[in-house]
Amino acid sequence: MFISIYDFCSILSEIYMLICINFLLVYGVLFSTSLKKGYPNISLNLAWLCIQVSLISILILFFSSDFDIFIWNQLLTYNFFIYGIKLILLVSFIVWVLLSLFYATYEKLNSFEYWVLSLLAVVSMIFIVKSCDLLSMYLSIECQSLILYILASFKRTSEFSTESGLKYFILGAFSSALLLFGSSILYGLTGLTGFDDYMKLFSGLLLGDTVLNSGIIFGSLVICISLLFKISSAPFHVWSPDVYEGAPTSSTLFFSILPKLSILVLFLRFCFLGFQDFFYSWQKIIFFCTYLSIFVGTFGAFAQNKWKRFLAYSSINHVGFILLGFSTGELESIFSVIFYVLVYIILTFGVFAFLISLRYFYFPVHYQIRYIKDLISLFEINSTLTFSLTLLLFSMAGIPPLLGFFSKVFVLLIALQSNLYSLSFFSVIMSCITCFYYIRLIKLMYFDKTQSLMVTYPLNKLNSMLLSLFTVLSSFLFLDLELLLIFSTHISLLF
Repeated sequence: MFISIYDFCSILSEIYMLICINFLLVYGVLFSTSLKKGYPNISLNLAWLCIQVSLISILILFFSSDFDIFIWNQLLTYNFFIYGIKLILLVSFIVWVLLSLFYATYEKLNSFEYWVLSLLAVVSMIFIVKSCDLLSMYLSIECQSLILYILASFKRTSEFSTESGLKYFILGAFSSALLLFGSSILYGLTGLTGFDDYMKLFSGLLLGDTVLNSGIIFGSLVICISLLFKISSAPFHVWSPDVYEGAPTSSTLFFSILPKLSILVLFLRFCFLGFQDFFYSWQKIIFFCTYLSIFVGTFGAFAQNKWKRFLAYSSINHVGFILLGFSTGELESIFSVIFYVLVYIILTFGVFAFLISLRYFYFPVHYQIRYIKDLISLFEINSTLTFSLTLLLFSMAGIPPLLGFFSKVFVLLIALQSNLYSLSFFSVIMSCITCFYYIRLIKLMYFDKTQSLMVTYPLNKLNSMLLSLFTVLSSFLFLDLELLLIFSTHISLLF
């Protein structure tokens, strides 16, 4: 196989990150037994080094040339759309590390492998985003999944963390088996693995052999189900609440954003590039999952009394709205999906910044809040923090004119343009119902009273700045939406 210079240039940032990961592992092993430079200092040092690696990778990305090519024997692809998604992944990872430093220190996640594994997971996500072949898709997803299982069960002293990792591993293995099964069906029927090859083959296949078409449709639907599991879409969401609750909160934040973004981009390429000619086949399962995700996410959140389970069902509801953009089957809908994902990232970081930062002091220790009832009378304890969470919750609920409102509007407009009236009407009704469980949290903070007020632990300065940033973005970014609109539109046009 002839490998051109463009093959290396297009994955230069990934090569750099992989080399750095090896050096970080050696650094961690050598100094982990040191009395002065060992735990917990080595863990914090590696966290900052991971940020440095990500920043330099962004610089490499900025100075790289523009490509629109298939690379590595057409296993991967690279264009400006992938350029934009890589930038989102790396920036999100940096923000995640900054938010997790405070949590990792006080929850004693002192193993240096935590940060190295998370950086390796980001590399695998970048390869997922670039995948345009069944082989590269499966290998990249498996690399990511194995790391996520470890991150879910990383807190070895907690039986909840061990349980969540085990559940995630068992159900994730089942999802991977479906992915491999669907891929083997497609390869067995066509002898091809590349998405671009499928697009060329299927353009004249619909009038051909009916049995062959049925097999291809079945194989593609099995792969779609596997990918829907990865983004925790109902009815394939059963792992999500338990894993969110049991995993360390920093790992939960990681699961909420980065893996979903990479799988969504792969899902876009698989459906819109490889199997666009079978649109009316995979559209049905997208319809079903959209209806059920919005329904389950809305009513499932009502029954929750724990924070992370509540956020899990809220995430399922947002996945339903993202799938609403998928269901149109139009390339124009990619813009609305990317815009919604960007807004979802901002709001999720904001809510988790609050959740990680708010700790109650109970002499001689302080602990992170777990239950929703811990918000009672928070306004009397910390009015500024309460106001920040209120704005974030209103934005997540889609209250105008906050940022979350516009993300839902753009998705609904695309659906209405495609004559999906019943699905749009259902989404609007469910969105109105969703407001009630967000308002319930606000009621607890402002109007409910308790006999004894808790003492909050002082907020970390870095987390406070990040919480303020995301609160301002969610509250006032609507004044200049072009900051997100231009970026979303530009990269979606080059999909």
